[in-house]
Parts: sequence; C-alpha cells; structure tokens
Amino acid sequence: MDDKLTEILNSYKWGKGTLIPILQKVQRELGYLSKEAISEIAKRAGISESEVFGVASFYAQFYFTPHGKHTIKVCLGTSCHVRGGPRILETVERELGIETGETTEDYKFSLERVACFGCCALAPVMVIDEDVYSRMTPAKVKEVLATYK
Repeated sequence: MDDKLTEILNSYKWGKGTLIPILQKVQRELGYLSKEAISEIAKRAGISESEVFGVASFYAQFYFTPHGKHTIKVCLGTSCHVRGGPRILETVERELGIETGETTEDYKFSLERVACFGCCALAPVMVIDEDVYSRMTPAKVKEVLATYK
C-alpha cells in the first residue's frame, strides 16, 4: 500500500461519520480514489468495498480515475447558458483538445460542466480549481488558460 495512503488513514479516528472526510482527504492528497484506496478504506472501516464505492459514487466530487492537476468547471445554468456558457465550454474543449468529463493526456486539466455556481450576476462563469472567472468570453478563456499552461 502507498505510504501516503497509510499516513492519511492512520491520521483518523475511525467511527461513524468519518467516511466522507476520509474519502475527501484521500482524494485531495492522491488526486482520486483508486481501487487500492477504496479497498484499504473498507478494511479499516470494517465495511465492504461496495459500501465505500456506493458512498463515494453518490457524490459528484469524487473521482475514480486520475484527475488533472487543475479542474476546470464551466457553468451551464440558465443565466450562464443564455449569456454564452455553451460557447465558453466549446472554447475550453477546443483549446484543451478534450471534451466534458475528460482529462488531458498530460494530466494537467480535467473539464467538467456544472448546473450552477450561484453567481448568476457574473455569468457566464468558469472556475479553475478555486479561482472564479466571470463574464467570460471565448477570448478571455484563451487568456485565462494561457496563465495555467
């Protein structure tokens, strides 16, 4: 088992209510939830692997394949949609050579679409990691992406 995974799992007091924080920490540190991680979490928690997977797969925040260093989320909620959200998403896809739900070959970027960020007055919105980019245009997408490359 990976030393980092062991370190993470040893840092928790196991009990009711700790599964989701543990899954979050493992993903934050390792980038995704591997089969090995799910198996070890299940052993430590005293539950089946399918139970751990069931909890993790319920939440959109968890990934089961390696994810990019940077996660790009493009809002396609109503406000963003009518203000050009689909064009923003198309521009990101074209610039990175990937489609929604994919990760670049170099694992630098993963692309997701979301229903709403709750900042409709700033539409259309794109978020990279924790950074919010508002009133996006295709030209602004190219400028922002250039700062991450």
